[in-house]
Amino acid sequence: MNEPLGPPGEPFEDDDPSTLCGIAKDDGVEGQGEWALIRYLGHPVGEVLPLGQVGINLGRARENRIHLPEPEVSRYHAKVDLVPEEGGLAVPKLMDLGSTNGTFLNGRHLTAADGPVPLRHGDVIRLGAHAFKVKHLDDLERSYHQTVMTQTTLDSLTGVSNRGSVLAFLEKHADLCRRHRRPLALILCDLDHFKAVNDLHGHAAGDRALQAFSGLVLGRLRSSDHVGRIGGEEFLVVLPETSGRAAMALADSLRQSVAEEVVAGPEGGAEFRMTCCFGVVQMGDLDPDGGSLLARADLALYRAKGQGRNRVEFDGTP
Repeated sequence: MNEPLGPPGEPFEDDDPSTLCGIAKDDGVEGQGEWALIRYLGHPVGEVLPLGQVGINLGRARENRIHLPEPEVSRYHAKVDLVPEEGGLAVPKLMDLGSTNGTFLNGRHLTAADGPVPLRHGDVIRLGAHAFKVKHLDDLERSYHQTVMTQTTLDSLTGVSNRGSVLAFLEKHADLCRRHRRPLALILCDLDHFKAVNDLHGHAAGDRALQAFSGLVLGRLRSSDHVGRIGGEEFLVVLPETSGRAAMALADSLRQSVAEEVVAGPEGGAEFRMTCCFGVVQMGDLDPDGGSLLARADLALYRAKGQGRNRVEFDGTP
């Protein structure tokens, strides 16, 4: 027989009356928030792209807010605008801009003749190999999506892309380069004697050195370039539409900046400097994929280390 839980008629100390509440209605438009596209296929997965007040243009041309360089995508492929409706609410509408292959909404093939098509929360837009989900985000949901993307694509220490993300970017652009005979260059970077930095100054100072290097690289890149950390002190820079000569100039400029950078030592300890080696390569006719290109950059980097460090070496003739 079960013992009574307490004296009859007397509430427990934590037996407060429940608060009556309702479930918030989620129809995608009510309340505070903003319309956005969430990248579901393509790079980087999970990216949040707010429509803002002017909407979003998508296409292969660089001036599009969402630049999709694949040949299956037209230069000016589609756009999503926010259109005011009765009652002051703005509704997103999708319009194909006369693209060659059309735009797909929830699997339905749209052309320019269909005109602007209203979008609803949860709709999926597809262009070539890219897909975007339409979302009406409140602050909490937007924060969630941004956190997920950060955790899956970025290196938590340095803020640059992680290994998987930058290598995926390399393979994608190596394939585009090979098919369309467009220039592509890589810079493989490795901080010199990094173990000695950790041994002499401590791992916290070593972390600051990695962060300082990442900041220097990010400050020199275009929006179309990509940098990621692929090892402990090794970084890869992918430079679409860039010649080997231009990549060499960038690498040497970075080499000088790194050598001039002063890094804070441990608390109460001396500041220190660092140097870096760079292996540079441009994709050629004999490179079948991004892996081949990366292997050649690694050979150039190895030569830079063997010739005294704090150097830039090119695999081939820039």
